[in-house]
Parts: sequence; C-alpha cells; structure tokens
Amino acid sequence: MKKSYDVVIVGSGLGGLVSAIILAKEGYSVCVLEKNNQYGGNLQTFVRDKTIFDTGIHYIGGLSEGQNLYKYFKYIGIMDGLNLKKLDEDGFDMVSFGDENNEFPYAQGYENFTNQLTKYFPEEREAIQNYCQAIIDTCDSFPLYNLRSEGQYDNAILSINAKEFIDGLTEDKMLQSVLAGTNFLYAGIGDKSPFYVHALSVNTYIQSAWRCINGGSQITKLLLKQLKLHGGVVYKYKEVHQLVVENNVVTSAKMKDGTSVSAKYFVSNVDPKATLQMAGENNFRKAFVNRISSLEGGVSAFSLYIVFKPKTFKYLNRNYYHFGNRSDVWTANDYTEETWPKAFMASMNASKKGDIWAEGMTFITYMKFADLEPWEKTHNTVANESDRGESYEAFKARKTARFLEEIELKFPGIKECIKSVHTSTPLSYRDYIGGYKGNMYGYEKDSNNPMKTFIASKTKLDNLFLTGQSVNMHGVLGVTIGAIVTCSEILGKEYLVNKINQNTN
Repeated sequence: MKKSYDVVIVGSGLGGLVSAIILAKEGYSVCVLEKNNQYGGNLQTFVRDKTIFDTGIHYIGGLSEGQNLYKYFKYIGIMDGLNLKKLDEDGFDMVSFGDENNEFPYAQGYENFTNQLTKYFPEEREAIQNYCQAIIDTCDSFPLYNLRSEGQYDNAILSINAKEFIDGLTEDKMLQSVLAGTNFLYAGIGDKSPFYVHALSVNTYIQSAWRCINGGSQITKLLLKQLKLHGGVVYKYKEVHQLVVENNVVTSAKMKDGTSVSAKYFVSNVDPKATLQMAGENNFRKAFVNRISSLEGGVSAFSLYIVFKPKTFKYLNRNYYHFGNRSDVWTANDYTEETWPKAFMASMNASKKGDIWAEGMTFITYMKFADLEPWEKTHNTVANESDRGESYEAFKARKTARFLEEIELKFPGIKECIKSVHTSTPLSYRDYIGGYKGNMYGYEKDSNNPMKTFIASKTKLDNLFLTGQSVNMHGVLGVTIGAIVTCSEILGKEYLVNKINQNTN
C-alpha cells in the first residue's frame, strides 16, 4: 500500500466498489480498504456442504437491455460478464398466505403483471392497472433512477404512505395484501413505509427479474477486475478505526494494524453511525450527530440455508413470500416468542448443473436485534473468529426447529429432503455486513418524517463523502445509484450522467 492516494474508500460493499471504479475510470488513484476476509458486503457468498449460498443478493431486477441497472452495469464494465438466469416471466415472485390455497403471481412486464393477477381478481383489472401506473409515475419522478441529471422530485411524494396508498386503490382485502406482499424487499411497516420505497423496490423486478448463476459474488469479482483494470487497488484485513481530521479536512485513515494512509478525498461505505465515530462526532454539527444517532435501524433477519439430498427437491424458478395470515402483511416484523415467525421469503440459487433439481434453498424471516441481546458483545468473522457459546447454539437450534415447522406447512415433505441446515442471525449480518444492529436495509424510512432519514452524500467535512445502503436507497440498484450520487459530488452530476448515457446508448 502506498502512503497516499487521490481517493481512499472505507468498505468494499457494492457502493464502495462502484464509487471506486467510477473515480478510477476518471483517472483518480483509488484505494479500497476492507476489514473482513471477503470483499463485497451484501454481495458475498459462502459455501456449505459444497453448495453456494448468497448473503444478500437473491435476485436482481432491471438488467434487460436498455433498462436502468443494465445501463449502469454496462458503464462500469460488468454487464457482459454476468452469468444470469431469467426468473419465470409469468410469476417470478409468488405471494401466499397460510389460510389460502392460492399462490398469487408477480409477472414480468406491466401488461403481463396485470393480466396474470386479473385471473385471480377479474373484477379488479382497473385497480391493478392503477397500481402499475402509480409505480411507473413514482419511479419516473426520480431523475437518476432514469439516468437523467436534470429534474427534481416533489418532496410531497416522500410523504405518501405505502399501506394507505395501496389500500386506497381497492376495497378487495385480498388484493390489498397481494399488492403489498413483497414488502419484505424493504421490511415494510404499515404506519411508516413510504410508497416511493415500495415503488422503487418493486419496479425493477417487474421490468425484468434475474438470478445470478452460482451466486452474487460474481458481481464482486467483476467489480474488482474492473477496478484493477483502471489502476485501483483493494486490501482486505484493513479495518479503519480513525479518520484523522484537521481544519475540517480528513487527512488520513488509521487502521487497527497500526498503518495509515492519506488521500485527497475519502468515501465511507460503512454505516453512517460508525463513520461519525471514526471521524469524531465533535467534527460535525450537533444537530446532525443527534439526528444520525436517533435513526432506527431497520429490522434484521434470521436465515436458514438448507442443503438438499441429491435429486430430492425440484428447482423452483421463482421466489416465495409467505405469510401465516393475510393480516400479517404489514406487521410481520412485530412478533412475540409464540407468534414468530409470521412470514418468510424463500429463494434458491440457480446452478450451472441444470434446472431440474435444487441443490439448496434459503429461507429468511424477520428477527429483532434485541432477541440476540445476551450475545451482543460477541463478534465472530473469518477474519476474527470467536465462539459465542453453547447458549447461542441452543438459541439457533430452537429457532431453526420452529422455523422449519412453518416451512413444512408451505412446502410439505421438504424436511425429508434436507441433508443439512445452516443459519445466520442478526449478529452474523452485523459482523459480516456491518449494518447497524444487523439491519437488512439501512435505516427505517418514515413517510411521517421523510427528511429524518435523508442523509446527504457530502458531509460537512470538505473531503468526506458517504455511500452505501444507509445513505440513499438499499438494494443493488439503489446502492448503485447512491454511488453515482456520491461520485457526482466530486465529478459533477451532469458530466457523469452524460458520460454514462453516451457509453450505453
């Protein structure tokens, strides 16, 4: 590692790596620092029983030619290298309820989406069309979502509540639940979640929905290849514990191993609360520190990674969002010991080996960080291993058994197909991904107070910038656009967006 670079980026998640490539393409010398063993944050995969599992990227939208993520990935040079499988066009997501026999499909393409759902709700075609139009119009009002540098969304759009808006489209209670049924994509909360978050989350998948064959870590590999191609460097086991500030400027990043590096610009791809700690809260306005400190981390997750016995469970080219009851759609994250789990998402990896049999399947349900309070002080990663103890293993075993009971109700006979089961808890998400209290999607957005969670990419410090899922939007597209916003602060928005459009049209 050199002593100085033009840009130092702390954290190698998607936002950090995309920012690194964009700036390296513009001729900046860029260095990315990662504390863990693996690069990529939520893009990480891991192997259990010779089966690949994704940490966070279960499917991706907007990757058909001409769509927004396609254009962004094309510009940063990774689109052509992706190994993808398109999900079922007539039902890439299925929404179901424990007390209902039907599975309701989310189809690709808005006309197809409307037609497939109308089969189940023949009287509600107009309501479904109005829902689709509202999503399109909402997404169209965000300039960078559509690769436009000009334009500004109306702040009033941020205050529209998702549940209220969807409930207002139709009186059919079942359709209301179905249209809200994939709100696991943003950890939907009835009295808080804004409709714009719902729209931005759902739209790209309806445009086109894809799985990464053999996992999302291929995105990391392609990003690292592009970064190196443009002269950037990346180092793991480099945990930054202090950003040294002098005269309102970050001068260097000090690491736990005693090394340090200086730069003209610093970009933090770690949680904003952690960034404030590293740079010293006294270097920021008190009101800003108070606001960031008061932000609530969204709910976290408990995940099961099931490895199947060979040729026992059929490959499913879709995802499932399943609720114990229809009434749980907006309250699945609010549970008791007795009612957990209220809902889950189920997904599986696409494999190169063929489409008939599944090798493994991932099941994710909500879990509060508070449930892990007895082990909160423990930390365990590949880079820094430690044992959380027998009580933690007993907790996981109990939760696994309970979760499998619910899964068996939805997929009868699945228990007989299981070779092994592996788990992750909110502590795993915290330690490996770095989210505050293990949150899945950054901080809770609130339609009642939308500006509270608005975090600008440019900080008060002259050369410190923020990126990542806690800053703008979560998800592959949200974080990629967030990196564009961050880099625009250094390069200029109009210049950068024009360059992306020229390279992809």
